Amino acid sequence: MSLFTQRNSILPGFGLTLGYTLVYLSVIVLLPLAALVLKASDLGFSGLWHIAAEPRIFAALRTSFSLALAAAAINVVFGAIVAWVLTRYDFPGRRLLDAAVDLPFALPTAVAGIALAAIYAPNGWIGGLIAPLGWKIAYTPLGIIVALVFIGLPFIVRTAQPVIVELQQDVEEASASLGASRLQTLRLVILPALTPALLTGFALAFARGVGEYGSVIFIAGNLPFVSEIAPLLIVVKLEEFNYAGATAIAVWMLAISFFILLTINLVQAWSRRRFGNV
Repeated sequence: MSLFTQRNSILPGFGLTLGYTLVYLSVIVLLPLAALVLKASDLGFSGLWHIAAEPRIFAALRTSFSLALAAAAINVVFGAIVAWVLTRYDFPGRRLLDAAVDLPFALPTAVAGIALAAIYAPNGWIGGLIAPLGWKIAYTPLGIIVALVFIGLPFIVRTAQPVIVELQQDVEEASASLGASRLQTLRLVILPALTPALLTGFALAFARGVGEYGSVIFIAGNLPFVSEIAPLLIVVKLEEFNYAGATAIAVWMLAISFFILLTINLVQAWSRRRFGNV
């Protein structure tokens, strides 16, 4: 018997299910990506590099990736806190707050973008309060981070919650009984168990943030070299019938995203081996 069929499974027919999996992934994921790369191959590497080196495109790529990473990092911290509170504490309205976490999944991105722009604009509820201080959120890179934090929070919360549920409080009590402070318990007991889940949520939030369009364009201001994102440039290129330019930007986004996600997955695999038995 092959090594690939040694494990027992509730689903019969390893060959059939594996074939379905390969066909489904190929049609839905691999073929479109292969078509994108094939289309870009007509430009050659020099052509792709020339397009990416354009100052406006380079600035848009830098904005998209740097702000997506920043928003995902912010969500890791505060999303973990939200997941901990919703899991470990019982208080009035907890179920309602827990359900509200999923709103960014269900809310159309354009609606979210309009709502965020209305709130954080200089004449909005929050923007109007900080405008006299000389601060500005909407129509700046900070506004993009706010939008990406909004749409990325559920990924962190939903990946951390199951781990927190399985994390027994007896372990924390044992740590305290051995003389560990709360900070030491958090650093040596809780965070190692949460690290793989937080990395997974970070990767998901980052991937969503890089490709986000609807919730960003309304609050970003879309100023070249300041708050213009790469997905918007792809749309601009398509409206100009510059399919080669749009394809080149898409390929660069695909390549950079793949490299970053691969790095995150390698770190995640290392953390599972490192902290798996903690």
